[in-house]
Amino acid sequence: MSDDRLIIYEEQIDKINQALQKLIKGAEAKCALLVDKDGYLITRQGFTHTLDTTALAALLAGSFASTKEIARLVGEPEFSVLFHQGKRDHIHLTLVGERTILAVIFDDRTTIGMVRLYAKEIGESIVSILSLTKESKEEENLSLGSEFTQSAENKLDDIFKD
Repeated sequence: MSDDRLIIYEEQIDKINQALQKLIKGAEAKCALLVDKDGYLITRQGFTHTLDTTALAALLAGSFASTKEIARLVGEPEFSVLFHQGKRDHIHLTLVGERTILAVIFDDRTTIGMVRLYAKEIGESIVSILSLTKESKEEENLSLGSEFTQSAENKLDDIFKD
């Protein structure tokens, strides 16, 4: 497990869900999931009712972790894209930023090329969604912290004036 925690706000989830819906529509995929590298499901879109998405998220993260070790053994720092092909359904996994994995489940109605194209585009969007909101929240927290500090100093001044 990682030492740093991934904090995602509701506004970010809404934007990510919109991006995942765009991916599903454009690539004609069945569903898309965003998973933390620790195996936690962040969000999902599409037809996921028949899937145990919690277990799937944990297994996808485990798959990525084991593949990272395979990459290391062959001299690569990490493989950023994985593809699992089945008889009917296929899974495309993409590393998104440092902490998340985008999983797209699709069938033969589309091609791996279309899925890769949209996954790359949407992955870049998700990275910017996560980084922009994180920075603005940090600035907001700093601003609130300085306002609180000023307010506390004013209260203390009032108390000790008397």
